[in-house]
Amino acid sequence: MSASKRDELVQRALKTFYQGGFHAIGMDKLAKETGVSKTAIYKHFRTKEDLILAVLRLRDEQFRNWLMRRVAALAEAPGAQLLAIFDALDEWFRESDFRSCMFIKASSEYQDRAHPIHATAAEHKRLLLIYFTDLARRAGAKAPEALARELLTLKEGAIVLAHLFGPDDAARDARRTAERILQAELPAKG
Repeated sequence: MSASKRDELVQRALKTFYQGGFHAIGMDKLAKETGVSKTAIYKHFRTKEDLILAVLRLRDEQFRNWLMRRVAALAEAPGAQLLAIFDALDEWFRESDFRSCMFIKASSEYQDRAHPIHATAAEHKRLLLIYFTDLARRAGAKAPEALARELLTLKEGAIVLAHLFGPDDAARDARRTAERILQAELPAKG
């Protein structure tokens, strides 16, 4: 299988796992959904878990790049970008194929923190925390690391609630809470 075929397989597997979960999608269903035989899949990935790891790495790259670009497009100043995170989330929640967070799903299906899939999911959240911390630091936050953790907590909670109850209020409620936190944590304007 060529690199482009491998990449195409990972992209198709991402869509399949995102819609159906990791444990619920067996190799037969994965082969059917991706249009790639099990033999061909196993030529590139020793195990299903190796494929899941490749899928998670791709999703991490896609999601973080999308979020950073979208936040930058929605606001210029770092403080405003911290709020724009929730505006971007609101857009994502309203997409017709929104099915929650692939990393939350992965960590709940592979609960052992030492498992590579769980660790990869945790790494995604750690990289988002670094991004939030950088924005908080550039915005002049009194305690950028603590602020970033609080905003990440709001973001993750909003994802879960949007998945459980629908997109209508989750990101907006989280944004309003973030506004109150930012008023206390960022230097006053003027």
